Order: sequence, then structure tokens, then C-alpha cells
Amino acid sequence: MAEREHVRVAVIGSGFGGLGAAVRLRREGVTDFVVLERASSVGGTWRDNSYPGCACDVPSHLYSFSFAPNPDWPRTFSGQEHIRAYLEHVTDLFGLRPHIRFDSEVKRMTWNGEKLRWDIETAGGSLSADFVVSATGPLSDPKIPEIPGLDSFPGKVFHSARWDHDYDLRGKRVAMVGTGASAIQIVPSIQPEVSRLTLFQRTPPWVMPRVDRAISGAERALHRALPFTAQARRGLLWGIRELQVQAFTKHPNELGFVEQLAKRNMARAIKDPALRAKLTPDYRIGCKRILLSSTYYPALAEPNVDVVAGGLSEVRGSTLVAADGTEAEVDAIIFGTGFHVTDMPIAERVVGADGRTLAETWKGGMEALRGASVPGFPNWMTVIGPNTGLGNSSMILMIESQLNYMVDFLRQLDVLGGRAVLDARPGAVSAWTLRVQERMKRTVWDTGGCTSWYMDANGRNTTIWPGTTTEFRRATRRVDLAEYELVRQPAAEETAEKTEVSA
Repeated sequence: MAEREHVRVAVIGSGFGGLGAAVRLRREGVTDFVVLERASSVGGTWRDNSYPGCACDVPSHLYSFSFAPNPDWPRTFSGQEHIRAYLEHVTDLFGLRPHIRFDSEVKRMTWNGEKLRWDIETAGGSLSADFVVSATGPLSDPKIPEIPGLDSFPGKVFHSARWDHDYDLRGKRVAMVGTGASAIQIVPSIQPEVSRLTLFQRTPPWVMPRVDRAISGAERALHRALPFTAQARRGLLWGIRELQVQAFTKHPNELGFVEQLAKRNMARAIKDPALRAKLTPDYRIGCKRILLSSTYYPALAEPNVDVVAGGLSEVRGSTLVAADGTEAEVDAIIFGTGFHVTDMPIAERVVGADGRTLAETWKGGMEALRGASVPGFPNWMTVIGPNTGLGNSSMILMIESQLNYMVDFLRQLDVLGGRAVLDARPGAVSAWTLRVQERMKRTVWDTGGCTSWYMDANGRNTTIWPGTTTEFRRATRRVDLAEYELVRQPAAEETAEKTEVSA
């Protein structure tokens, strides 16, 4: 039987997290690594989400790697095609393609306690790795709710993240289910071409104007000639958002002024008092992600659009029935109902040292030391793990902080020498989680009076980081060996034993 291929590091996923990890590995001098990607191209969520109107709600110059600035962003808020092109550019700029294994979805990843490595089975073959970086991302696996009768619907059904570009929506009666970040971009994009659009709204979002514009040729030329101007622009965008965090995390009641601005944004387009009442949230702004659009409300005011406030509860043939009894005949259903965030499918495929899957370990809720390490899963870390999400800034900032942690983790292993691995201490994870959850109690995400996808099935916010990006960067600058147990390769006549590592 042939020996399976072995690498020092296996990275799972080729979105921002996976590509960022690959770049940092190369810059650290680590070349013995692979990036395992289930699709046939890079891009992650910016490859998968290609629905009409898809764009980012974080300014372009902040939604990019600090080590790969792009002076040529065409708009202040970039569209999906521009962000995907940027990721392709990063892949080529840093010579990552030889490391990427496309069409290699991870089927199973098992800790091998004898050889102190991860044995990985993929759609493209088997391999093993000393260290694994799971960068599959929380927005990678679409979630479609279980609706009675949906299986018998005779028309077209698809999720916003799996858009069917072969299906022509022109002249069709279309149902849009959901009112999240994707839905508010899709609605104004398809409204002019469908015969009737029925929006099934479970909870109305707070929507602020999207102040988007083309970036002039002169601005781009300036950024190319004088890179520090682009850095200053990025720094200003970052600084404003750092200052805003206080209102979200410590003083939610101060957000009332922002609510008034959002209501004015709605009132400018929605003149019908009944419709305005349907669209007005009953929770504090910021409890759910604040959405940005200058076209969503105008589209809802058009005569071919119906807003159903009851949410979709049943499908009877081609008739959709809302919770309030409203019915609508449709030809197609588009679900903008989010992703498996707190129950990521990849967790079912990762088997730790005690034979339990990550999903079983996280049955009571996701927990990870500094958003990265989980007890019983040695030499394994996740990027954009538990409590690393943001409500008002760029996730690229958080990703880069976690990549700092990844690099230091590998440096510590080099210093320790031999066949050594590090396993997070349960006590350290519990202490970190307790600190995070204590801080969470006063935030708008916990006190704002909404039910959001930030919460897990137990009602705990395991998604959002309750602080600034600066605080998180400090927390992940170095690996604290006191928070880990050291496992060494056993001698031939011994068994592996855990020993305490002094700080």
C-alpha cells in the first residue's frame, strides 16, 4: 500500500481566509503546504454568490488585504465581480496556484494520535498534514428552511448563493423569501423585469443609504503613484469604524439617533403608511446587521411588488402561504435565508483526538480559544471561528489577526522542535469564552430585542466579537503556551503523553 502524501500545512478553502493563509505561509518561508478547494476556482463566498446586484457593504479600500492593496477599485463599494477578480489577482501575484488542489472537497479529517498528524480524505485523494487551517468560512453553506409542501412546488427553487443563471425571471411571478443582506440587493435588481414580486418578510431590517460612487481615474492614478494615499484612505475608513464600536458594545441606547436616520431613509421612498409600518423594525438598530441600500425601499414602493409581513409558512402547489394567511401564486421561489453559521457542515467531518467530531464537541455551542483552537483538536485552527464576526467593519481585519496567530503557532512548534503538537487547554478555552460572553451581555446584539443568525440554537451569541478590531489583534498577536498542552511523538516503547508547557 502506497504511503499517502504528507505536507506540513493543509489549508481548507480558497476564499479570503484560505488565500490569506497561503500568502502568509509563503511570506514566512513555508512552502510545504496545500490549499484544498471543493470548487474549480478560488473566491469562496465571492465566487458562490453571483446573484444580480451582489456587492459588498464594506468600503473597497478596507475590504482588501493590507499586504495586497488595490489602487484600482472602481467603486467605493465594490461589486462581486470586482472582489472575485481581486482574489484571482492575489492568487497569481503571490504564486499560489501550484499549491491549490481544486475539486478537492474534504470528506473526512481525522487526528492520528500515533503519528501526531491529520489524515485527510478529499474528493481528489488522500493526504496527511502536521497542521490544518480550516478556512471554510461561515457563509459557505446555504440554509433553506424546512417549509411544508416545498418539495411539491412545481416551479423553480434556488438559494441566492446558488443562483440559477439559466432561469429567465423576465415576466415571471417571483417570491423572494428573506430580507437580509442578499435580499435587499436582489429585490431592486429583479423588480423591473418580473411581472410580480412577492417579498416574504419575517423580520424587517434597518436600512441605511448606501453612499456609493465611482472612484475617479484621478483618484486611482493618485493611489498608484503615491501608495500612502490609499493607506491613509484605508486608515480613515478603519478609524471611523473603530470609534463606532463603542455604541454597539457599550452604549446601545445611543443608537437611537441612527434609527431616526434610517426611518428618514425609508420615509423618502415609502409614502404608504401601512407599508411603512410593515417595514419598520421593532428592535434596536444594530441588533441585526445594519443593511445599506438606496434602491431597496424605492423598489418596494413599485406597483408590481407585494410585501408580506407574515413570513413563508407553507407551500400548496404553486401557492405560497404566509404565517398571516396571505397567499401568492408564483412561478419561482428565491431563498435569501442565510447560511449554516453556528452549525457549519465542515464540523461534521473533523474528528478529534477522542474520536468525537467537532460538531459533537460543539453541541452545546461553538467555543474556540481566541477564535482559533479547540481542545482535542491538536495543531488545528479555524479562521473566522467562534466570536470573530463583526457588525460594522471589515472581516479582512479579523482574518489578518488570526493569520498572525497562525504564523506564531507554527513558529512555536519550530522552537519546541521534534514531533511536537499543541492542544488547547479546556480551562483556557472556558476562560476565554467566559470573558467574551460577559462582554457580550451589554452589547446591542444581546440587548437589542431581536433574534438574529448571530445566535445559536441555545440562544447564545457565538458569532460576533464584542470589541474593536484593535483589541482582537492584540489578543491574537502571540500564542500563549500556557494556554496549550504539549504532545510529543512517543519513543518506540512509550506512549504519547501530555506535558505542561511553562509560559
